[in-house]
Amino acid sequence: MTSDNGTDNGTLDGKVALVTGGSRGIGATTAVRLARAGADVAVTYVNGKEAASDVVRAVEALGRRGVALRADSADAGEAAEAVARTASALGGLDVLVNNAGVGVIGPLATLSTEDVDRVLAVNVRGVFLASQAAAALMPEGGRIITIGSCMAQRVPGPGGTLYTMSKSALIGLTKALARELGARGITANIVHPGPIDTDMNPADGPYGPDQAALTALGRFGTVEEVASTVVHLAGASYVTGAEFSVDGGHAA
Repeated sequence: MTSDNGTDNGTLDGKVALVTGGSRGIGATTAVRLARAGADVAVTYVNGKEAASDVVRAVEALGRRGVALRADSADAGEAAEAVARTASALGGLDVLVNNAGVGVIGPLATLSTEDVDRVLAVNVRGVFLASQAAAALMPEGGRIITIGSCMAQRVPGPGGTLYTMSKSALIGLTKALARELGARGITANIVHPGPIDTDMNPADGPYGPDQAALTALGRFGTVEEVASTVVHLAGASYVTGAEFSVDGGHAA
């Protein structure tokens, strides 16, 4: 988890947020930024219990309540239950950040049915079920923010068919949620990160230079640059059904 230097103080005072897949990378930094903005924050994890505990400690160090919940977004029951468990632990839910995701990259001919089922279960079904459960609990002014991918806007080469399909589905889901929930003042937006420097995809890794070269800025982004956009959307009331590229010009 990277340090946070945001200036979001107070914009989400009294709100409760859930960040799925929030034990590391974009999710962990987003959780801390939400806490800095005033929210109490729950994060889900599958295997990173200690990392999730570190995020909770960082949230609590900012004077907010934090909770780590083991929940596998690939499990239909657990994806929805994480929302209910958050509301039970923290007294409600105002902001859902659908961050949990998996990627299977490879030639089309090598992708198995098991690959398809796993990627769609986490990246699409899990997001749908968490959003459905959140919408049932959220008061007026709720926020649903989903982490998409730059590959849903531009596919720079072969190998990304399955992953791109799953992230593209989230664009349609976001727009439909915006229409369905708008009358209640609940917004839904999607953020498309480009190449972001994380432990899963380090800028200094073997594929780093090629990915950086695909952007207009010629560099990887940081987790803070993505998290700041998410926190902005968590506080924005007249933005919904929209896509936000935090990709250094990957789609330009």
